[in-house]
Amino acid sequence: MKLQRLLLPLLFATGVAFAGAAAAHGTGDTVKPNFDRPITNIPGKSLIALEVLYPPGGASLPHVHSKSAFIYAYVVSGSIASKVNDGPERVYKAGESFHEDPGSRHPVSRNASKTKPAKLLAVFVVDSGDHPLTTNE
Repeated sequence: MKLQRLLLPLLFATGVAFAGAAAAHGTGDTVKPNFDRPITNIPGKSLIALEVLYPPGGASLPHVHSKSAFIYAYVVSGSIASKVNDGPERVYKAGESFHEDPGSRHPVSRNASKTKPAKLLAVFVVDSGDHPLTTNE
């Protein structure tokens, strides 16, 4: 009974977090939950991974992430054009990665190809309960 009282709110919060992340993205991408777990040796922190799937020519809307989120982004397939803050726009190919520091703006995140799909794995180290993970500008 005690475990059930703890698990139900956690499952609800996880669903809300994933729904918020997915809803904040543009129509040119699809976001799928991949992993969500508290980091047990760092109280108050969680590790959340999301797959961002871009159809040919697809893009996310310009956005920011939750203030506590450190993000590691890994291109699983295809190529992704990305711009973080005022840095240069860069194209990352499958097997390459980049990061976003907490409080970063992400004005460009798109499939660099008009003919092939692309997939990005976004891994968040974030304060537990810091939602939404993504907010459009």
